[in-house]
Amino acid sequence: MDNSMIKGIAIGAVAVVAVSASGVVGYRAFNQPRYAEVLAVKDVTETVKTPREECADVQVQHRAPVKDQNRIAGTVIGGVVGGLLGSTIGRGSGKTLATVAGAAGGGYAGNTVQKSMQDRDTTTRTEQRCKTVYDTSEKVVGYDVSYRLAGKEDNVRMDYNPGERIPVKDGKLQLQPQEPPK
Repeated sequence: MDNSMIKGIAIGAVAVVAVSASGVVGYRAFNQPRYAEVLAVKDVTETVKTPREECADVQVQHRAPVKDQNRIAGTVIGGVVGGLLGSTIGRGSGKTLATVAGAAGGGYAGNTVQKSMQDRDTTTRTEQRCKTVYDTSEKVVGYDVSYRLAGKEDNVRMDYNPGERIPVKDGKLQLQPQEPPK
């Protein structure tokens, strides 16, 4: 055999192997799935609490301001009335003693009555009272997706609901949303 024939056979063999290999690679690329089948999608949620202020008008009673802190008016009026009543009792020095005792007792009673009236004297006004309340809601933060690819089932968490299928490129899931062609 001459050299050119051996070279021809070698080049031919290399060409046959290259064509066969490219056919196998092309066949595999052609037969790889382009999509994974989605079996189930479950929303992943989290609870969100949103604060807000809630206000209401409320009737509030306060003790009225006292004009006569020492209750002088009640003491004086009570003393005068008590003295007058005491002067109607007895004669002579007994009458004087009854007047003084009536004035002292009347003064004490007048002071006590005025204190009781001041304690019950109230004013009512409307005040706005506010408090923070929380509204609760559920927010979808992702999706747990069960899928089948090349006969095998698996799960993946995605940022969006993929629908019925997930694109596959080079045997791997494409998990980013696909933009529509322009």
